[in-house]
Order: sequence, then C-alpha cells, then structure tokens
Amino acid sequence: MQLEVRGLTKAYGPMKALDNLDLAVQDCGSLAIIGPSGGGKTTFLRILAGLETPDAGNIILNGRTIDFSSEAALTAHRRRVGVVFQAYNLFPHLSAQNNLVLPLVKTRGMDHKHALADTDALLARFGLTEHAHKYPNELSGGQKQRVAIARALALKPEILLFDEPTSALDPEITAEVLDVINDLRDERRDLVLVTHEIGFARHACEQVAFVSDGFVKTHGSSESLYSQSDSPEFQRFVSRIIHWKV
Repeated sequence: MQLEVRGLTKAYGPMKALDNLDLAVQDCGSLAIIGPSGGGKTTFLRILAGLETPDAGNIILNGRTIDFSSEAALTAHRRRVGVVFQAYNLFPHLSAQNNLVLPLVKTRGMDHKHALADTDALLARFGLTEHAHKYPNELSGGQKQRVAIARALALKPEILLFDEPTSALDPEITAEVLDVINDLRDERRDLVLVTHEIGFARHACEQVAFVSDGFVKTHGSSESLYSQSDSPEFQRFVSRIIHWKV
C-alpha cells in the first residue's frame, strides 16, 4: 500500500474534525490509526473510503488521486475499497447469506448462482455456514462482525478499511475478530485499521499513526514507535491505556 495525504481538512460547522492532516506511508501492508476519541480517526477513515468529502487537501492511494469532485470517479474508488464498520451495517431484513449475495448481484453484476457459490465459500471460511440463514438479530456480535468482514471480502477490494471493529464486543469475542484480521494481514492484504486495541495495533500492523486534534502527531513503524516516539502526547496516551488495562 502506498498512501499520501496532504493538508486534509474537514469541519462540521464550527468543529474542525481534521486540521491540515498529512501522512505518507510507503510499501506498507497494514496501518493502524490510534488516538483519543474525537481526535479525527473515523473522519479520516470515512474520507479515505470515499464516504465523506474533505473541505481541503488530497489523498493519493496506490498511485491514484481520489477525485471527490466527480461522482463517477468516487464510485469507481468506492468499488476498490472494502469497509467494515463499527456497527456492522448489515441489512436487518436479510439473512447472513443474502447480506453477501445482494451486493455481488447489485453492485458487481454477478449472476445469482456464482454469487451464491462465492458467498457460501466465504461463510465456510469464517465458520459461519450453520448461521447462513440466520438474520442479524439472531447472530452474536462476533458472528455479525465476521459476516461484515466476509461481505467486504466478497467484493474483492484493493484495500480493506476497518472502523473500530471490536469496540462493541466483549474481550473473548474481540480476540476472535482480531484473529480474523490478523489472518487477513498474513495473506498480505492491504489493511487500514482504526482501533482502540493499541496492543493489537503494535503487534499486528506494520505501521501506526497517532491521530489527535485532527492531525497526525506521530507515525512510524510499529517496532520503533512505541519505544522511540518523541511525542509526549503519544507516550501519555499509550501509558494511560496500559495503566487502566492492568
């Protein structure tokens, strides 16, 4: 993954969610974005996904500049990106199976037979075969998140974006979902992960960016950032979370 962000700015009324954010990532397979609540992490991810339009700045992802001025170009960008949301965003009136089949048929033009075959293979991969005909309200949080990940993968995206995928889950289910994400990283899929799981970010992602007050305060390789960052705010953030987890 190649990612270059220059001067990204986004305001909601008087509140500036992103304030001239810059970030450059080269030859990186997995990037974790961490930081305090309200610091701009999710806004950044939504802009990267093409779901929000910035007020200023630009993004170059894998050699392509995201064109926010053209609906056709933005639609093409969205087709290259898979997003897994914090709240799953599954269709409540569809079974787990049909939550995957419908996007393949409607957005990719796949015939129903082949969409069903791809769907069943993914559900089997994530241990969801016996839950294929259940509706979201019949699934556990971990099962819903695995369905959401399978749906994103079904569309064969160039890059996967995760927005706090474990924030609503208990510790055991969190570990289960993080294992799935770790497997995707091991397959060399490009991932950007907004997460509050700083230990997972450190050990499972190649690079980490610390976003606070609307811009990147520090970023670098996971191996060195936690021990060598010269950002006092980053060090306070990490030490405070570790303290409360102990």
